[in-house]
Amino acid sequence: MQNIVLASSSKYRRQILDKLPLTFTCCASAIDERPLPDEAPSSLALRLAIAKARSVAQTHPQHWIIGSDQAAACDGMLLGKPGDRERALQQLKHQSGKKVTFYTGVCLLDSNNGTIKTGLDICHVYFKDLNEAQLNRYLDREQPYDCAGSFKAEGYGIALFRKIEGEDPNALIGLPLIKLIDLLTQFGMTIP
Repeated sequence: MQNIVLASSSKYRRQILDKLPLTFTCCASAIDERPLPDEAPSSLALRLAIAKARSVAQTHPQHWIIGSDQAAACDGMLLGKPGDRERALQQLKHQSGKKVTFYTGVCLLDSNNGTIKTGLDICHVYFKDLNEAQLNRYLDREQPYDCAGSFKAEGYGIALFRKIEGEDPNALIGLPLIKLIDLLTQFGMTIP
């Protein structure tokens, strides 16, 4: 059986990967996640997914490394992690009543030979028209200050949405499982 490492400390990504009959470990990567000047959200998500996998591969020879990252955009503007309540509130106000597009990149790296396969999932989230009181109630309940877009879809953040369009609901939470299964299959794994 192939040794697999999820290049993440996210409990949500771990829970998603637990859906598959895989034995894996988790290891956080140490990379600079800042976007490059004028970098498109899709490019950012893929670049960071690859960088996370490469970072973890340095300490995990003879493994398959799974890296994943996400970027979001609204009105052509990249949405970063807000960092604090004030910025989260401003971000959520801007997103109210609008479509936010999430780009979730996934990378599978074979540290034996350096082979890399990648995939990208695109998900559109349509926000309800929300007033400041509703947004503050949400922020009182969850503190999504380390989340692109200022919400946690795996938690109470789902209450902010009117609808979601995408191929894989797992991608919005941070790991596009359908794409990952395809990558694992390309590496020779049989699923199911």
